[in-house]
Parts: sequence; C-alpha cells; structure tokens
Amino acid sequence: MLLHLSTWCEIEDFLTRSRTIIVPIGSNEQHGPTGLLGTDWMCPEIIAHQAQQSADILVAPTFNIGMAQHHLGFPGTISLRPSTFIAAIGDWVRSLAGHGFEKILFLNGHGGNVASIEAAFSELYAEASFARRPAGFALKLRNWWDLDSVGPRAYAQFPVGHGSHATPSEIAVTQWAYPAAIKSASYSPQIAPTGPIREARDFRIRFPDGRMGSDPALATPEKGAELVTLAAKSLLREVEAFSREAAPGSSASH
Repeated sequence: MLLHLSTWCEIEDFLTRSRTIIVPIGSNEQHGPTGLLGTDWMCPEIIAHQAQQSADILVAPTFNIGMAQHHLGFPGTISLRPSTFIAAIGDWVRSLAGHGFEKILFLNGHGGNVASIEAAFSELYAEASFARRPAGFALKLRNWWDLDSVGPRAYAQFPVGHGSHATPSEIAVTQWAYPAAIKSASYSPQIAPTGPIREARDFRIRFPDGRMGSDPALATPEKGAELVTLAAKSLLREVEAFSREAAPGSSASH
C-alpha cells in the first residue's frame, strides 16, 4: 500500500491493522556517467514498492533529497545541509507519529545520510526525554544493501569493481526498474580510484567522472532483478520483526 496513492480514510483504516510505516530515503546526486541522478532514492523506493505488492504494509512517499554536498561539483546534484535534513526528518516523524504510527522504518539508499539520520533520531528521542514523557514511537534505520543476504549477494555478483559509489549493484537495480533509462559510456580507468570524501571541489578533482572504486559497466538488469527480489523479501521480514517489538513506552520495551 502506497500512502501517496491512498485517501485519508484508507490510512485511518490501515492504522487499525498496523502502526508500522516504511519511509524510503536517499539522495539526488551524480552517479558517474551512466548512473541516474536519482539512484540513491530510487533503489530504496523500488525495493519498498516491490515488497508492498505481496504484503499488507504501508510505504510513505520517498524522502528524495539528502546529504550530497560533496557531489555539488556535478550538475544535477541537489543537497541539504545537515541541520536542514535533521529538521525535516523530525517533522516527518512528528507528522506520522501524530497520526498514530508507532514504528517508523527508514529504508536508506545513501551512505552519506547515515550519520544525520541517526542524529535526527537522537534529537527526537532527546525531545521526549527532556520532556519526561514517552516518545510514543520507535525509529529504525536500515540501508537497503544491509538487508539480510543482499550485501553478500552483490559482492558475489561483482567480486571486482563494486566500489563504494556509482556501484554496479545500485546501477543494476535502477536498470531493472527503468530499462528505458539505461545508459552506456566508456570508462578510463575501467575501475575508478578510491579516496577520502571532503568538500565538492576536492571530490571533483579526486573523482573526475564521479565514480569511486567502481565499474558500473558490470551492471545488468538481470542482476538488478535478483537484488530487488532478495531485498524485498528481506525487507518484509525486517518489517514483521520490527512490528512485533513491544509498543513504545510499554513496560516490555524498557
């Protein structure tokens, strides 16, 4: 079930069955010469939308702008400041919790988001702690590549040239979902260099075509299909386990 394609009446009814919601979250940033700018928000969205086709779960609209300041040297990248990102996550959570959602799972597609998402969670829990009241909700962060069995499968598919940005695994997922948008390019070197991540100017100098340690030419829609199927099944197990946890604020949850 997709929240943005539902009415308020349908969401009110869903809340009688479940208090759990999934929020795909990512970033709109460059992914090399063949990677779509939306790759990091598209991957978790693709997986979550695939999962909801076979289970009674609810998926929120995708939070598609994240922490991408180091990619601003490449046209098309859009980034938030950490403070803006944290504040926006806070308002998303407060909105959902106000409607009665108690378990909010953020399915993330961008490693650069992790620290700020966790900081946002800490701010929300601190808000409740200083007010001497229960938060009323539990928050969970899961990167799609960390879902059960997904990471090992990706590295088995791409034992050489996987890298850490514009990876063939994430490119493959988008190729499966959007075959009409598959791109091609010649790479030199075939496997990109690796190095530290700092500000945008430094990043563009170190990684002139935007890749980090990767060879996206290895991606295929077939490999993407395998990853999406595996990730969607793992996500359903994750949601089920999260939903079974004691309700926030109950004695069993302490």
